[in-house]
Amino acid sequence: MAEIKPFKAVRPARDKVSLIAARSYDSYTTEQREARLRDNPFSFLHVVNPGYKYSQVIEGDKRYNLVRNRYQEFKEDGIFMQETNPCFYIYKIVNHEGLAFTGIIAAASTQDYEKDIIKKHEDTLEYKEEIFVKYLKTVGFNAEPVLLTYPNNDALAGIISSVKQTRAEYEFTTTHRDTHYLWPVSETVVVSKISEIFEQMPKLYIADGHHRSSSSCLLAQQMAQENKNHTSKEAYNYFMSFLIPESDLKIYEFNRLIKDLNGLSKEAFLIQLDFSFRIENRGQHFYKPTKKHHFSMYLEGEFYSLYLRKDTYEINNALQALDTQILYKLIFEPILGIKDVRNDTRIAYTDGKKDMAFVKTAIDTKEFAVGFGMLPITTQEMKKIADEGLKMPPKSTYIEPKLRSGITIYEF
Repeated sequence: MAEIKPFKAVRPARDKVSLIAARSYDSYTTEQREARLRDNPFSFLHVVNPGYKYSQVIEGDKRYNLVRNRYQEFKEDGIFMQETNPCFYIYKIVNHEGLAFTGIIAAASTQDYEKDIIKKHEDTLEYKEEIFVKYLKTVGFNAEPVLLTYPNNDALAGIISSVKQTRAEYEFTTTHRDTHYLWPVSETVVVSKISEIFEQMPKLYIADGHHRSSSSCLLAQQMAQENKNHTSKEAYNYFMSFLIPESDLKIYEFNRLIKDLNGLSKEAFLIQLDFSFRIENRGQHFYKPTKKHHFSMYLEGEFYSLYLRKDTYEINNALQALDTQILYKLIFEPILGIKDVRNDTRIAYTDGKKDMAFVKTAIDTKEFAVGFGMLPITTQEMKKIADEGLKMPPKSTYIEPKLRSGITIYEF
């Protein structure tokens, strides 16, 4: 049964939250980051990029220590304050497309992660885990929650709806045109009821944040070994999460871009594809698949539709049925010679929100040779992969909502 706890968040003063909240560091262009760091002294980017103060790029242990220092300075200056009582936080985002996402920010258990109560669907990279563990241990906080999802629950929906009738502690719109709302919930009866509802759930699923959750688990193991009085209830045994119902989850695909045809001519490449796919030349028509196992392809100025020849490919489990896995097993590995889709520099990924027009431009400018598109993976496919203990190929899902850093912070 899932253990979900309230916590005393460190969070911005109400009048500064819109200035502090920041997207993930890598989502900004260099120019955007520079502008925000230059023009907004309250941006959380100053915490995660502490070298800006000295006009230097600082990496490794030095950076981690300076991140901690900047964070402490924000607290000392009253930019951040800590909650008096443990709270759950009802959080709502309405993005610039009008899509709304509502859930609960809480502390999730690393023991649930170890016991597979919190289910995973993606592999993690060991070197990334090691880096992040070191970072977390030095700075002492989570600033960006892991996105978890749970089956729709009427009782929980009723509590959330009731809380949302009251005035939000935060309500602000970003320059990205997303509007954010946050309601702290500290009433003992309501907090207990939320915890009890989650205790009745046999499983939760990671939607986004596999490296953050796995690193938090490794950190808890390390700190438990170092703590002679370890009880398993210390703050380091939990990690900050944003839990949303499955119906609120929005999954987009990742399109694939390949730099070359592995020495093949266009004609030879198409002949190789013909063994496993029915191919139709769509010319300049922007083709987007409407069914599973159908793919779009852009090659040398023309769009193609590829339909899987089902008698040439065997499906025995949830992984083999994924379109991302079909591309890998039938095209990338045997024809294009890409065996390590996680690290091969010949392959790049672009999220499906940018559509095939973005793929077309990347190929027309000769940066890439061929691009592939597909339908997004469904929530049920994602859950089935996790339930079968399988792992998706990298960049199989682009999931929203994308949360801002610095709105709630979990100290351990």
